[in-house]
Amino acid sequence: MVSFVRLSPSDAPLLATVGGASLLESHGHSAPAAVMQQYVEDHFSEEACEAELKEKANCFTAIYFNGRPAGYSKIIFNTPCPAVSLQPVTKLERLYLLKGFYDQKLGHSLLQHAIALSKEAGEKGLWLDVWTENHRATRFYQKQGFATVGEGRFTLTGNYTNPVWIMLLRYPGI
Repeated sequence: MVSFVRLSPSDAPLLATVGGASLLESHGHSAPAAVMQQYVEDHFSEEACEAELKEKANCFTAIYFNGRPAGYSKIIFNTPCPAVSLQPVTKLERLYLLKGFYDQKLGHSLLQHAIALSKEAGEKGLWLDVWTENHRATRFYQKQGFATVGEGRFTLTGNYTNPVWIMLLRYPGI
């Protein structure tokens, strides 16, 4: 059974655990180990997660499968996409699953949940950036109707960045 839970600051330990683990599982090879470790320490400590969860603009959702946390998403409403003029749009800043849940179609469920929240907020689309070498994720988003609309860089540390595709899903009728 699949369920969704909106995360609050008290869920910081869960976000730190699932967030750090799922990031390393999917992107651990995208940079030197020391860079990835520093990124996880900076962004997935319980303190960092609690601060993010307190930000009113952020909307975090955990997905559970048979009562077990399987992943999470982070969306930010009314966040302009640097590659297009369409507004208002929601940024899908994170959508991560733990590797053990990849074959359960939970990524699709979590994305559809994020899209529903975005539409309920009156947004015209959903955008994201995805590491250019994450071919699995790029194919996933293309299958969901996203189009590549630009390129950018994702900063892991002050002097280490990865190239990303900027992708956009325009909602029908817009």
